[in-house]
Amino acid sequence: MEKIKSLADLKKKREALQSNLKLREQGENTESLIQVKVAMATCGIASGAKQVMETIINESNKRHIPVVVTQTGCMGYCYAEPTVEVTKPGQDPVVFGYITPQKAEELVDKYLVGNEMLDGVIPVNYEKVEQ
Repeated sequence: MEKIKSLADLKKKREALQSNLKLREQGENTESLIQVKVAMATCGIASGAKQVMETIINESNKRHIPVVVTQTGCMGYCYAEPTVEVTKPGQDPVVFGYITPQKAEELVDKYLVGNEMLDGVIPVNYEKVEQ
């Protein structure tokens, strides 16, 4: 962790943290935004999900992507942790497994920005419950 040595450093750190927090807490109008959920159950955290989430937030910030990044509990894919579910507006969710921080950068660059599918997609083995 870098040391804060001046008021300017403190303000810069505050702006960066607020920007990251905004990505995680945008609650209004999520239907028009890309939603990214990182599985943060014990198995996910042990496999590096926290670093994956930080990478997705930082890369999304750099590229000014309209995205909501949140954490979720167990998705049931413990064998493939860290797992990330991405839901683009008007599309079904896609779950990616074995995501490292490097692969998270690729996920943002290729899938979120370029609409290019990546390796590591976990097939859906459930159905949505419609009420």
